Amino acid sequence: MKEGGSRGNPGFPRAGRLLFLVSAIVLVDIALYSALAPLLPRYAEELDLSKTGAGVFVAAYAIGVLLGAYPAGLTAARIGPKNAVLVGLLTMAAASVAFGLADQAGTLCLARLAQGFGSALSWAGGLSWLVAQTPRDRRGEMLGVALGAAIFGALIGPALGAAADVASPEATFAGVATVAMLLFAAALRVPPAPAQPTESGALRHALAEPRFSGGLYLVTLPALLFGVLTVLLPLRLGDFGWSATAIGVVFIAAASLEALIAPLIGRASDRRGRLPLIRAALVGSLLASVALAWAGSAAVNVLLALVAAVAFGAFWAPAMALISEGADRVGLAQGLAFGLMNAAWAVGNALGPSAAGFLAEHAGDALPFLLAATLCLVTLVAASARRAAPVSA
Repeated sequence: MKEGGSRGNPGFPRAGRLLFLVSAIVLVDIALYSALAPLLPRYAEELDLSKTGAGVFVAAYAIGVLLGAYPAGLTAARIGPKNAVLVGLLTMAAASVAFGLADQAGTLCLARLAQGFGSALSWAGGLSWLVAQTPRDRRGEMLGVALGAAIFGALIGPALGAAADVASPEATFAGVATVAMLLFAAALRVPPAPAQPTESGALRHALAEPRFSGGLYLVTLPALLFGVLTVLLPLRLGDFGWSATAIGVVFIAAASLEALIAPLIGRASDRRGRLPLIRAALVGSLLASVALAWAGSAAVNVLLALVAAVAFGAFWAPAMALISEGADRVGLAQGLAFGLMNAAWAVGNALGPSAAGFLAEHAGDALPFLLAATLCLVTLVAASARRAAPVSA
């Protein structure tokens, strides 16, 4: 039996330690990403940002992930996942310190860009490291556990941002850098997975493989949906007079629900197939987006945000498992596969906030949510017509 296949396997403690490490890394990474949400109204006021400017500011992290996605995948594939993780943690630590010290829009965006670049390395290395120790029939479950930790990071992130608002960004983000260095030290003690060279032509074949390309699309879609929500919801609640702390509590509650369901969805996708869960996520996302377009009171916005977090988050585990399976079928290195997954996430998270901010500024908040709902509807129709595999990108 492969290492990590069961609790009776002597290799399981090692695989369990790796799962804990990778989960901790993605938790801290996403906490750093989501810390901006409660701080956004403050930065928008201090830096005199329009909604378009706020959207670009939010998108800077995802742009960094996009720029780093392919290099990160190649790094993980050629010199090993562990080395990619180590470089990513060092980059995260340095960028966190820079973000805490920055006081201009340009330097803040550059620091967020660097955070995203480090994130690409950490995720591509960490997930390919984990998959290398996991049997195929448990990948959805194991990825779901790691994803649940990442979502828990999304829970901690708003609290981190609220703490930075109350205390100081310098001390708060220096603390994040310290945690990143502690994880660096822990990663040094975990045995590496071997490098995995990519077979000739595998990348071209992977992009033509329905599971792989469909999985990439189904990572881009929820990233876009969350990007729209992350820009418009804090600004809406800020208009209602909500403080950074109160906004942070909303995102904490949403992330709590998402974190609870992620391992369950991953396990269910292993047992019942990926597509039924994806269809359910599409229906929920469609309904939540339409309702958010015309949500009036602060209470209704908060309730719908919680529903949206569950629906949007239901895509992640089955989509990531599809990417891993598709890569196996064509001989693509898992590191490069998850590097491309980072790129898919980055496209959605760069486009979502930027487009949402621009459209909301010029046409009102309803239009971005309705366009997101339309995209869910088109995807649902295509996915319902395809029984064997999800719609390709």
